[in-house]
Amino acid sequence: MTTFFITGVSSGLGQAIAAGALEAGHRVVGTVRRPEDAAAFEATAPDRAHARLLDVTDDAAVTRIVADVESTVGPIEVVIANAGYGVEGIFEETPLSDLKAQFATNVFGVAATLQAVLPYMRKRRAGHLMAVTSMAGLMAVPGMSAYCASKFAVEGMLESLRHEVAPFGIHVTAVEPGSFRTEWAGRSMTRAERTIADYDELFDPIRARRVAASGNQLGNPARAADAILAILQESEPPAHLVLGSDALRLIGAARAAVDRDIQQWETLSRSTDFADGAQLAAT
Repeated sequence: MTTFFITGVSSGLGQAIAAGALEAGHRVVGTVRRPEDAAAFEATAPDRAHARLLDVTDDAAVTRIVADVESTVGPIEVVIANAGYGVEGIFEETPLSDLKAQFATNVFGVAATLQAVLPYMRKRRAGHLMAVTSMAGLMAVPGMSAYCASKFAVEGMLESLRHEVAPFGIHVTAVEPGSFRTEWAGRSMTRAERTIADYDELFDPIRARRVAASGNQLGNPARAADAILAILQESEPPAHLVLGSDALRLIGAARAAVDRDIQQWETLSRSTDFADGAQLAAT
């Protein structure tokens, strides 16, 4: 039996991942924001589902909850920093307060969660740290600048962290889902007010399509949970776990576009070196 610590288990992918882990016989400590959600979660498996009330933007509370879990439930072996939400809006129309709030949850909430658990895993020389980023952490679309920025930030943080903790036997995986059939694009999304007519032609159809697609997305949350549980059986789990055929397609196209830019401007890029750079590189 493995002990999981999963943030944001009251809905969406967090709920599905927790349910899959419990069904597989594991122990799950899941964080929620409301007492009624805590009671509902613990009722799913009274002996193995442990709820904790937590706002991941409260750094001190995150540290306190993790310490409590380690002392009362047991050593945390797998962390899945899942809590997050989306801010949708044209960059020029998105208030900075919304952008800061997006980062407070999606970036600093993840950082606080992983930092709180790391000392225990490092001492034990074992563990698996995961964060649910998004395909939007490796590609970007119009009207999601705040969300994409937060997910790109988490991707960079995890990439660096992975190299830091590998010597301690700790694995790090960025989970990059595409569009899944959750409330992410519905009631869970914050939408910036439309104020600038110049963007109407571009963005109004995008927003309308996203609203219409909510509840009809391609991805199955239960299968996402199965995929995440599957990599825990691997001795060398992936650094990046892309979930969904749409994510594969869109991430692939975005990375190909970056490669084209790099190749097209390679000569100009190399021209910025000192003249003796080639000689130094060869020695």
